[in-house]
Amino acid sequence: MKRILLCSTIFISTIGIAQAADKPIVTPVLSTTQTMTGQKIEVPANPQLIVTTVEIPPGAKLPVHKHPFARYGYVLEGTLTGMQTDTGKTFTYTPGTFIVEMRDQWHSAVNKGAVPVKLLVIDQVPVGTSTNTITKPQ
Repeated sequence: MKRILLCSTIFISTIGIAQAADKPIVTPVLSTTQTMTGQKIEVPANPQLIVTTVEIPPGAKLPVHKHPFARYGYVLEGTLTGMQTDTGKTFTYTPGTFIVEMRDQWHSAVNKGAVPVKLLVIDQVPVGTSTNTITKPQ
């Protein structure tokens, strides 16, 4: 009788674990109403969603640029250091960081690490817009 009870307990416990493993795990990453510099998030009228991946090699520096429309990034790998050009304020983004980029403010970024930075980038632009990045003239 003890053997049957023990086997039943193990079986029931195993079923509980298997059922729990089948359920999705939802982990909040970010909830915000503003960009990294405090601007209100605004989505353009008639938006088009563009999703890309970006890989920035070690030592690479992005030129000074700005985005006229909403841009979001998620750091998959590596560490990226960003700088707002006008204020000199720096931002460090590590894996798992969700970035709500500043709009119409000049900024740059550099990969100071030894591994590539890999980003998932999401742009919300008016339909037909080919780019969300304007590079500052030299």
